[in-house]
Amino acid sequence: MIAEAGLAALWVAAALALLQLALAALALRTPAEPQLADAVRPVAIVQGIVVAMAMLLLLVVFVQSDMSVKLVAENSHSAKPWIYKLAGAWGNHEGSMLLWVTILGLAGGAVAVLERRLAQPTLIATLGAQAGIALGFYAFLLFASNPFARLNPAPADGAGLNPLLQDPGLAFHPPTLYAGYVGLSVAFSFAVGALLTRDVGREFARAMRPWVLGAWIFLTIGITAGSYWAYYELGWGGWWFWDPVENASLMPWLAATALLHSVTVLATRDGLRAWTVMLAVVAFSMSMLGTFLVRSGILTSVHAFAVDPRRGAFILALLALYIGGALALFGLRIGTVRQGRTFEPVSREGGLVANNLLLSVILGVVLIGTLYPIVAAGFGVQLSVGPPFFNKAAGPIALALVVLMAIGPLLRWRRDDASLLPEKLMVPLIASGAVFAALFVFAMPIGVLPLLGLSLAAGLAVASVLPLWRRNLRRTPLFVWGMVVAHLGIAVSLAGMACDAAFTFERLIALRPGQATRVGPWHIVLDGISPVVDDNWSALQARLTATRDGASRRLFPQSRTFSDPVTTTSESAIATVMDGQLYTVLGQQDDAGRWQLRLWWKPFVTLIWLGGALVAIGGAVSLLGRIRRRPV
Repeated sequence: MIAEAGLAALWVAAALALLQLALAALALRTPAEPQLADAVRPVAIVQGIVVAMAMLLLLVVFVQSDMSVKLVAENSHSAKPWIYKLAGAWGNHEGSMLLWVTILGLAGGAVAVLERRLAQPTLIATLGAQAGIALGFYAFLLFASNPFARLNPAPADGAGLNPLLQDPGLAFHPPTLYAGYVGLSVAFSFAVGALLTRDVGREFARAMRPWVLGAWIFLTIGITAGSYWAYYELGWGGWWFWDPVENASLMPWLAATALLHSVTVLATRDGLRAWTVMLAVVAFSMSMLGTFLVRSGILTSVHAFAVDPRRGAFILALLALYIGGALALFGLRIGTVRQGRTFEPVSREGGLVANNLLLSVILGVVLIGTLYPIVAAGFGVQLSVGPPFFNKAAGPIALALVVLMAIGPLLRWRRDDASLLPEKLMVPLIASGAVFAALFVFAMPIGVLPLLGLSLAAGLAVASVLPLWRRNLRRTPLFVWGMVVAHLGIAVSLAGMACDAAFTFERLIALRPGQATRVGPWHIVLDGISPVVDDNWSALQARLTATRDGASRRLFPQSRTFSDPVTTTSESAIATVMDGQLYTVLGQQDDAGRWQLRLWWKPFVTLIWLGGALVAIGGAVSLLGRIRRRPV
């Protein structure tokens, strides 16, 4: 009966979403009836609680291995460790969509509980828009993707979880991404509510900003964690492949970054009103596009959940309804949005506008590169757009964006003197020039982009801390510290990316036990191959001894075979040291009895994820500072 209770909770949550939408619409049409507006908040809160109960009941049937539930039978196995049973609840199409709408319902309830600064009509319109979004996804779950569907007769055991997903990363990566997507849906609802009530102003921006910042933090964490998960799990030695579904998570992050800067200008200086509303629509559009790509069946990817095009058509219809409706509303009401305060091109606002323009260009490049092969395939033309295109098209723009990141925080609001810029940028320019000269003279020949990337990373690192110069650090607001840490994190990540592109050593070799090879500064010996058996898999495990400067490390890369379902995977073994990582992968045995090994020495590659962590920490510090400044 647990599955039936979960399905009933889902129906009740959908009914509450419909009631919330109806009450909000009636309250806006009849403002003389305050009891209608007063009822919207409680309904939103109860809806969030009920849909959370549905998600909890799905977790229960997975942990209990109830194979009479179709979703459990297709995506779990009684012998799986409990963490994979639990995470397997959202490691599939239906469960991930239920998690999506659960976070959506809880976010709507949180807005109803916490938001007190918006005018009541704008808040009611916002909650109505949030209910409208939720209602579409409830319909999708109930009519196209029921997570509680039964099997009769029930199988003796389940088919098991995709071995590539049998990793702690599954418990962490999807929920953080979904939290980011849903945070953007809240920003979208705020924008729709403000347009409906013609209330696009500073209070609207201040109410929306914490949600945008929270979404941006979760997207940053999710993308960073997903990158490292793919890096060590897939055994290919790279941290970003420009896979279409990877791009589907990057595009909302780019839009959210632009929106975060724009909403900050609106909240602080009452500028960029129309730009802020449009970016809120674009950011949620990118989230919906990512949902469509993953669940439409038009992509074949380790990230993709669904292969049923009918589900994709349903989501495409929702995307057209929500985004098309929001754009139509934007077109109808944008004339009523008054112009905010003006500013000079040489100002912090001007720097943020230029920053947003470059982010929008990068977003456009990624969007075109992602969708063009899909559109071409619809006309019978098979082609691929891979890393060379994205690196060459987006790389130079990203470096120009780094330059703006260094300049922007050093400018004054509203107006600054352009003649003072060289003086303000003197120290960052010296840092960049010194690194450029040192690399040009002493380093081995490297590409232009890595050379510029390392040089600009040094300049950005210095420029990011300059806003603290001559400040009383104990009185410096937390959101300033957050900006400093986040920009420093970008510099650290950029340095890691450039080092990985410039200095990586790779070797593909076949060895017999006892033979040795070198990669970079490491001397590596294949000591032997032995079988290893676990509850869920068996493996052939290489025993490697890696020596550098007299210090030795043991590494054990594996070729695993899973039984449920039958799959073979490569499990990398990685040695992390202060200045990089030694990455090893075991391949197949050849006809001569030798074992294939793929080895990489990646200097300072860990800076990529350290920088991502710093960016998220900076966002969290900034969010804490904004919350502490809010009146209770």
